[in-house]
Amino acid sequence: MDIPDELFYTLDHEWVKANGGFAEVGITDYAQSELGDIVFIEFPRIGDIYEKGDVFGTIEAVKTVADLYMPISGKVTEINNLLESEPENINNKPYSKGWIIKVEISKADELSKLLSSKDYRETV
Repeated sequence: MDIPDELFYTLDHEWVKANGGFAEVGITDYAQSELGDIVFIEFPRIGDIYEKGDVFGTIEAVKTVADLYMPISGKVTEINNLLESEPENINNKPYSKGWIIKVEISKADELSKLLSSKDYRETV
């Protein structure tokens, strides 16, 4: 199971890659392996604003549908359009081609409340 050290994690198995006032968000390698073959993502709209913990979309696998939870508060600035035609990128490359959304972070202090890679490893 791949758990990159430079990312932040949630108990709901989302990851966050912060870069200045922006962040990429996706689901972890553990989450994609538990879901199985991913076939569809329901994205939020660009410009939508969410608080930490809000459901921002869903992810559909062959046998289940799961909610996606916002790991930090912010405004959606971009969605990964590649996943519309190639959702399997979440299974194959969850931390690179499999990112789901990019957000403008509205509460930077929330990053310090997320799990480190070490803490996430212990959780799963």
